[in-house]
Amino acid sequence: MANNSEVLRRQNKSVVIEIIFSVLVVYFLFAATNLAVADIFKYVDEEGVLHLTNVPSIPNAKYVLVLKEKRILFRRNLDINKFDQLIITAAGKHKIDPALIKAVIKAESNFNHQAVSPVGAQGLMQLMPSTASQLQVEDAFHPEKNIEGGVRYLRYLLNLYRGNLPLALAAYNAGEGAVSKYNNQVPPYRETRNYINRVLSYYNSFSK
Repeated sequence: MANNSEVLRRQNKSVVIEIIFSVLVVYFLFAATNLAVADIFKYVDEEGVLHLTNVPSIPNAKYVLVLKEKRILFRRNLDINKFDQLIITAAGKHKIDPALIKAVIKAESNFNHQAVSPVGAQGLMQLMPSTASQLQVEDAFHPEKNIEGGVRYLRYLLNLYRGNLPLALAAYNAGEGAVSKYNNQVPPYRETRNYINRVLSYYNSFSK
């Protein structure tokens, strides 16, 4: 007959398995609905208790990543005209060509309002959480709020660089600091230069 400690060990193991299974179920449910979920970490404390968290916050705890956040990138065959009215409204408010806004959205998210980049940018115009906070965009996945915030930021950049569109796009992609670092020139980053070319190409297409 197993002693009490052995029974307890088996019970604890069973509980751990149930917890992990539950987390996996939740994860795959989120994945199936194309929603983003948080990274899940585990650690075992000094008493041998397993903890699961999405916010590693205990100093010196040996966290192990057990589930990686689902990143939603581009979807194909999305309706490119779905957000036209929102784009036109924001364009009129901030005095920006609607075709340019549409081009940025095409390059940033391919019109997927749930898009999440590998670095955490969110929504149609791929606002970083810090940028969204500065722009007072409470929900970056809300199409209207995301477009309003993104267009307002683009207007700010166009004003900052006195209408120089390539510089404004470079700052939108790589940050104002990167443009400043290279003396207000387009940074020599392949990704940024390719991004500018893509946006300008889309801009030309949407302007026709």
